[in-house]
Amino acid sequence: MRTINTPIKSNGLQFAEAVSCIEQILVAGLRHGHFRCSIVGEVSNNKRRELVIEAGMSYKFTIPFDDLPG
Repeated sequence: MRTINTPIKSNGLQFAEAVSCIEQILVAGLRHGHFRCSIVGEVSNNKRRELVIEAGMSYKFTIPFDDLPG
């Protein structure tokens, strides 16, 4: 499984990219007819959130706590 690490961006861009990635995986899987996807989140250093989405490939996002909505 190949991992794609996304560069750390501010202003909520990492969060938006992660949500967009999940949406793309969901739509592609539903069009295909069956799929498996897992999402794992962890707290890393400096209050950042590590989000890993696995669906054939592995996507890793590092989201600063201050960029989370709400």
